[in-house]
Amino acid sequence: MSLRIKAEETAAVCVDIQSRLFPIIHENEQLKKNVITLINGLKVLDIPLLVTQQYTKGLGETVDEIKEAIGEYNYIEKMSFSCCGDTGFMDRLRELDKKNVILMGIESHVCVLQTALDLIDNGYTPVLIADCVSSRKPNDKKFALKRMKSAGAILSTYESILFELTVVSGTEKFKQIAKLIK
Repeated sequence: MSLRIKAEETAAVCVDIQSRLFPIIHENEQLKKNVITLINGLKVLDIPLLVTQQYTKGLGETVDEIKEAIGEYNYIEKMSFSCCGDTGFMDRLRELDKKNVILMGIESHVCVLQTALDLIDNGYTPVLIADCVSSRKPNDKKFALKRMKSAGAILSTYESILFELTVVSGTEKFKQIAKLIK
């Protein structure tokens, strides 16, 4: 069994980075910058991305700059905190036929945590990008990361996962990733 995260076995999920909640998230501007870099890198590497929105009517759409980075997409509307609690999400995830699921989004201790735990229960390996998740309070994020790690999620950073998925230097994809990271 390989412990490496391989591009051909990986999908990603952008969890609920929505306009009405985003302004009160801890270090939100840095989070936005990191998430945009990660999304742009995932696009270079052809990693499929699902986007969720929790109760859009109340929490708003995905933040504009993140929508721009994603490009064309259809978000998955959800009411359950866990993305996995929505049958539409699970259907789309199963269609992708991947075993690893990169997670980014908010809030770490609610929707991201519950999604990671449910992914594990459903046989997936969540890859939590620690510098691409946040909560309103730093302490909530800290304990959510600990819980997800102890449950079996893999923790990484956007730079580390992008280079891991790239595998080798000297390729056109490597050059594009390196340019994003700088």
